[in-house]
Amino acid sequence: MIERLGPGLITGAADDDPSGIATYSQAGAQFGFGMLWTVVFTYPLMTGIQMVSARLGCLTGRGLAANIKAQFPKPVLYAIVGLLLLANTINIAADIAAMGEALRLLLGGSSHVYSVTFGAMCLLLQVFIPYQRYVRFLKWLTLALLAYVAVVFTVSVPWQQVATRVLWPDLALTRESVMMIVAVFGTTISPYLFFWQAAQEMEDLRHLHEAGVVITHESSRGHLKRIRWDTYIGMGFSNLIAFFIILSAAATLNRAGITDIQTSAQAAEALRPLAGDFAFLLFSLGIIGTGMLAVPVLAGSAAYAVVESFDWSSGLDKKLHEAKEFYGIIAFATVGGVLLNFTPIDPIKALFWSAVINGVIALPIMIVMMLLGSNPKVMGRWVIGKRLRWLGWLATLVMLIAVVAMLVTI
Repeated sequence: MIERLGPGLITGAADDDPSGIATYSQAGAQFGFGMLWTVVFTYPLMTGIQMVSARLGCLTGRGLAANIKAQFPKPVLYAIVGLLLLANTINIAADIAAMGEALRLLLGGSSHVYSVTFGAMCLLLQVFIPYQRYVRFLKWLTLALLAYVAVVFTVSVPWQQVATRVLWPDLALTRESVMMIVAVFGTTISPYLFFWQAAQEMEDLRHLHEAGVVITHESSRGHLKRIRWDTYIGMGFSNLIAFFIILSAAATLNRAGITDIQTSAQAAEALRPLAGDFAFLLFSLGIIGTGMLAVPVLAGSAAYAVVESFDWSSGLDKKLHEAKEFYGIIAFATVGGVLLNFTPIDPIKALFWSAVINGVIALPIMIVMMLLGSNPKVMGRWVIGKRLRWLGWLATLVMLIAVVAMLVTI
């Protein structure tokens, strides 16, 4: 089954990166079961907007940045891509730091040494291993996220109370709760996911053309059906894992009165005396596994966005000399993320501002995507249907409310 799934699965799994795990852990620790509804609510919205980005890549044969470049003024393109590169680099720094700290908790030693090692591994894998082999590795790595499902079954969970809080949240609207809702929404619906999934669908289409496959009306319908189910499953997997991370933190940390969790590694360490060594081990390994999955997606999505803006050659299936600028951006984002861990910058504050940037740029990108997907000049006969259009605009409206609430709260 996993072999037949494509960009949707990897995109969804990469959404649960170590910085996302930190957000979900904090949501469960601080508000208990009261935040579980957020990941249920965002599932159809996330699915709808990701499906629009996937269709843009598959049906136009161009990535998201290339489509924006063709239809909008250059200042709009450069502002979006510049902010995406900045946010992704900061996010990479936070993820690599979390991976290094998680391995330090398991083995001892220096978290900085581990961080550099993880950064180098992610970079070398992308540059020197053909993507057709690398993507199979990424698909199986998504199974590391099931560690968070396993954690829940090592502790006592009041399932009736969980079901009640999902359907009827008991949550006071305070400054802290509004900020956490915004953080969960921003973590779940992230700009780099739009660029990555569109780019991977574009790559799949290019491979078919290179193989001499003729794209007919019927085969296009088949591709759209595959995209639909791939996205349903990928986003469902993403939100299921997020649900179980919040649930495990609520059932252990919140119940024990531990409500201030700032990083994913801190959540893993706090679990050990409450849920035992096995839960601690699963949580820590999950941080490392999802980090290895997310860092290439963060760096790759930034690279696709930048090179499409300047019409440079791109593609993870290309050799280094065939796409030097593309791999240069991947190296810049990955190495930049590693180096940020050696500066006086507070990683928690950096991650916060990364989330702010992501939230701010997600809104115009979503508006642009909806306009592109509804434009017959861009999509031809395959403009998005009424149901998907309503779902996409609803997701955009929710993000608008979240961004306004975030700015007012700040």
